[in-house]
Amino acid sequence: MNEKSYFAPISKRLKGKVAIITGGAGGFGEATARLFVQHGAKVIIADVQDEKGVALCSEILASSSTASNGDYDSDGHGQSTEEIISYVHCNISDETDMKNLIDQTISKYGKLDIMFNNAGISGDINSTILGTTSENFNKVFNVNVYGGFLGAKHAARVMIPRKSGVILFTASLASVIGGQSPHAYTMSKHAIVGLMKNLCVELGQHGIRVNAISPGGVATPILVNALGMDKDTVDELLCQATVLKGVTPDVQDVANAALYLASDESKFVTGVNFMIDGGSAITNPSFSFVLQNFLASQGYTS
Repeated sequence: MNEKSYFAPISKRLKGKVAIITGGAGGFGEATARLFVQHGAKVIIADVQDEKGVALCSEILASSSTASNGDYDSDGHGQSTEEIISYVHCNISDETDMKNLIDQTISKYGKLDIMFNNAGISGDINSTILGTTSENFNKVFNVNVYGGFLGAKHAARVMIPRKSGVILFTASLASVIGGQSPHAYTMSKHAIVGLMKNLCVELGQHGIRVNAISPGGVATPILVNALGMDKDTVDELLCQATVLKGVTPDVQDVANAALYLASDESKFVTGVNFMIDGGSAITNPSFSFVLQNFLASQGYTS
């Protein structure tokens, strides 16, 4: 069996579902897109990284084409691999782009079951209040908060008439503790969790579930680049800082959480900020101190 097949004989927990993943061209979004396709979903990747998004779709389609023979959708119709995954350029903080994304999805598939508002940015990693510029603050909030708001708003527009759907957000460990991330980023993730809670109450009346996923530190390209270190070094630091030892966090942990929250296995789960942090939220934050000690040992000065 081809180990990279996206149609291995597994229980397809999202069969017949249609999902949008913002920020799906890399990191958590890419891992989730791959997993959702494996589990039978039709996936639309929305991103501004056009080259990466198109390449990812082509890779998954190529891997799926020979393995999909005899595969059928929930209505018993044979599936074309071209229907399985596609890419749409979308600036999530532009309402016209977001509206068009949802409308294109409905035009193509007739419904939207899962909206994963995953796209986000860290902004300037300068963590001091005096070092935080208005330009950086506004940019982070525009993407992380307003972008998530628009995604939820336009997903709800098409989910409410159907009385069903799932809306997910990528939040962060920074949504529940302070001192580990820049101010703008931390505030934006708190805001996303607040939005999730409000939407849980409002949209629950229409049978729509709303949850957030809060990863701890994961050596994604964004974090690795922000710290200016190689991935192995970041992984080592994260392992030192986490409560749960012997495990290296990775993007698949978030994808697995998204799969659970998007599937019918979590049909009575809503309003949850699902922590994927190895227990870090229940103790004193230590990554910043581990990082400072490491930098000091290497001769870096602030």
